[in-house]
Amino acid sequence: MNFFKVLRPINLLIIIFTMIGGAVYLFSTNSYQYVRFNAFDYSLLIFSTLLIAGAGNIINDYFDIKADRINKPKAIIIGKYIKKRWAILSHWIFNGLAVAISIYLSVKYQTLWFVFIHVVSGNLLWFYSIRLKKKLIIGNIVVAMMTGLIPCLTIIFFKVSNETNNIFSPYHADSWSIFINYNLLYLLAFCAFILNFSREIIKDIEDMKGDKAIHVKSLPMVIGEQKAYWLAALIAQLSGTSCLLAFFFFKTAFTNELIIWVIFFVSGLLNLLLLLFPYIQTLTIKHASLLIKLTLFIGICALYFS
Repeated sequence: MNFFKVLRPINLLIIIFTMIGGAVYLFSTNSYQYVRFNAFDYSLLIFSTLLIAGAGNIINDYFDIKADRINKPKAIIIGKYIKKRWAILSHWIFNGLAVAISIYLSVKYQTLWFVFIHVVSGNLLWFYSIRLKKKLIIGNIVVAMMTGLIPCLTIIFFKVSNETNNIFSPYHADSWSIFINYNLLYLLAFCAFILNFSREIIKDIEDMKGDKAIHVKSLPMVIGEQKAYWLAALIAQLSGTSCLLAFFFFKTAFTNELIIWVIFFVSGLLNLLLLLFPYIQTLTIKHASLLIKLTLFIGICALYFS
């Protein structure tokens, strides 16, 4: 159970929800044509993504033990319930399995994208934990990019499954390309990046005491807590603004316009609440972080109603 907690099960469930939702969206908006899809291979891609994310969480907790003793002493698991060497071993096993799956997918679909993304992601999360998170802004951008990459994995899988560079022949199905509308997934990837970038800044405000102990140069330490919060809240507004603009300019891409409008409106409204947090005494910076996660979850729901 303690090992399961290290993996951040809520975050992993959101990854599953996002990638399944991406497939649902692409099928529902392209019901007029046959979309090539291998459920087993896509399940492997989801599983390998979970492995990379889980490995990243393990190694991050491994290098954060000193800071966590100050920030959240009751939540420490590695070094207390799980031996450090088992944490490192689990990290490498998870990454190794993920890369092995990516090699299989890359060979089968004749693309280097899967191997490239898995290898780069695994190494980037390692370097984030030992070095990049201590750098101003860079660590926040890395984590936000990893989150924004998840919808892109769905896009890549469907692209390599349904598009081809072979010379077209009406007699050979392998030469037929199916062109799919990925607009909502691109929008979700952008919003996921923006919202998580904002959330990482807010989490830095939460973790300032522990971060000082491990010499992290976070944005709140440089410009102050208040300015960092307002910057994070304003950055988050880009997500809601993007959703509203996308709906007005690309609403023909959505079959259930009313439902999508409601989802985008609620997401934008939740973003606006971040601007009111400093004036509500019963709410804390932790509530702001949870609000951003809720906003992202509601946005993901649009995939299931498009």
